[in-house]
Amino acid sequence: MRLTTARLCGGQALMAISVDLLDLDLNRAAEILEKEGCVIKEKDEMLLVYEWEGKEVTLYPAGKVMYLPQTDRAQCIADATKLLEKLR
Repeated sequence: MRLTTARLCGGQALMAISVDLLDLDLNRAAEILEKEGCVIKEKDEMLLVYEWEGKEVTLYPAGKVMYLPQTDRAQCIADATKLLEKLR
């Protein structure tokens, strides 16, 4: 999976962006993440927000994943790759 990153929120967050357009089912994603113990904070057809390892993670159907706080690009890509491979 190929990802790029964008720095957001004044440098406190990073977003991993899939080069390939994905179409993730956020309802299915929420079920998978809840089974793993993640707390879902918000979910609708456009985004899914949950708590994971002290971070707020926002997942979008097109395969974008924002981590707040996060400043390490390599870690952002590694975490997003693992997540997206699990949810595809």
